[in-house]
Amino acid sequence: MSESRLVYMANQIATYFRTAPHEEAVAATLDHVTKFWEPRMRRQIVEHLRAHEGEGLNEIALAAVRKLAEIEAAKGKMSASG
Repeated sequence: MSESRLVYMANQIATYFRTAPHEEAVAATLDHVTKFWEPRMRRQIVEHLRAHEGEGLNEIALAAVRKLAEIEAAKGKMSASG
């Protein structure tokens, strides 16, 4: 899937939750992406964050993808050490 499509989708999800307090909206966006996006889609959006600093992501989506990147990095460290 193209980066631009993933950015669009992440922004749509974040927009849905924008009426909630910021941290709740971020958590809900992250939860949705974690539950419903395929692993390759999650990897692609994290790569977009790393390569382009999350260009195009709205504030909520950007915060959610940053948290996703942290989670994925922690998983990688755990599997590398274990």
